Amino acid sequence: MGLRIYNSLTNRLEEFQPIHKGRVHMYVCGPTVYNHIHIGNARPVVFYDMVKNYLKYLGYEVHYASNITDIDDKIIQQAIKEGKTEKEIATAYEQSYFDSVEKLGSEKPEYIPHATEYIDEMISFIGELIEKGYAYEVDGDVFFRVNRIENYGCLSNQVSEDLEQGARISVNEKKENPLDFTLWKKTDLGIKWDSPFGQGRPGWHTECVVMNHRIFQDEIDIHGGGMDLKFPHHENEIAQSEALYHHSLAKYWTHVGRLEFEGQKMSKSKGNVIYVKDLENTTIGMILRMVLLFTPYRNNFSYSNEIFEAYQKTFEKWQRAYKQALYGLQVLGVTDKVEDEALLKEFEEYMNQDFNVQNVMMLIEQMIKDMNVAVRSKDVQTTLKLYNTLQKILKVLGINLFVHSMTEEQVEIYKKWNQARENKDFDSADIYRKQLVDWNIL
Repeated sequence: MGLRIYNSLTNRLEEFQPIHKGRVHMYVCGPTVYNHIHIGNARPVVFYDMVKNYLKYLGYEVHYASNITDIDDKIIQQAIKEGKTEKEIATAYEQSYFDSVEKLGSEKPEYIPHATEYIDEMISFIGELIEKGYAYEVDGDVFFRVNRIENYGCLSNQVSEDLEQGARISVNEKKENPLDFTLWKKTDLGIKWDSPFGQGRPGWHTECVVMNHRIFQDEIDIHGGGMDLKFPHHENEIAQSEALYHHSLAKYWTHVGRLEFEGQKMSKSKGNVIYVKDLENTTIGMILRMVLLFTPYRNNFSYSNEIFEAYQKTFEKWQRAYKQALYGLQVLGVTDKVEDEALLKEFEEYMNQDFNVQNVMMLIEQMIKDMNVAVRSKDVQTTLKLYNTLQKILKVLGINLFVHSMTEEQVEIYKKWNQARENKDFDSADIYRKQLVDWNIL
């Protein structure tokens, strides 16, 4: 059985069948760059980085895009607060964002479109919506008519009446319908652009639709983001795409649950946040990646220091086992790439169940135990197969144990250390051991 993904659009598990054979187009909503990201913001970044890796592992040609919202009310407010331009704010916090996700072992997407690069396209897009009756202009503001979309509410699985009752929509007498959302905002505050509707800036919900169409030209395979984007952001993306392109923008919609801190929503406004930039080093970042990754991605998850400490012990255990296996194989000069096909098949079976990394973690735990036994019993072939297989799985997960191969000099000292121990020459063994410890090999 192939990969099955939970599709938020249909509310069921579906077999993954890309629109174009052998090729996957994936888009994930990126950050609004007005502040540093906290670990809750990082959870979707880590998950979709792993999804991209696994799709490549399966043999797909993956084209991955994630945007930067570099103009927004929050950016303007931050610029005023810091006495800087919007561009200065956006540039600084975008750099902070990429520095942060790098700490967590995530790679940059292939495409990183910026909202300000697509203003002309958004103005044209909005104009076409007006022309076709899907949008209307009132005193310089432009709104989308949601009642023109028959299936509005399809993603959040609610009818318009329920959405209207449950959504936090500010009262705006200009709107024909309280659910109608802003496509173009008339403003005198902050950066603005000229348009046929007057000076202003685009609404947030339009940029992703325009960027997707520009980059991929058609419906994409996977659109992802945090669960909080399901409504209204993603719902409104679908509405605009249905209006002009007659499809739901993406075939599969996926959403990552919220990260809470000790039972409460992690929020910059509440101050109960852990900023990724404040992590001491990349090892801490990699342990945090494990915390974020090895939990059911669709569920909300409550983070705590105790959970982090538990994963830290797991990381150190894996690191020790991996290190012993690698160095033992290096000493013997064994470099074959043989893998355990049965274990890889088991790994794929779990991943194909909507990315069931919880079972993958249990699989790795058993592999670590078996590898330790093989190393102690000097079963070279089993050690080699387990080491190569583990290396391949960890690469898909994006987990780096920061274990490096020994140099030729280090291999020689390692051999001498082992030989001295066998000969019960403990004085020499201690000298060699100190050298290996200094090199962080032991």
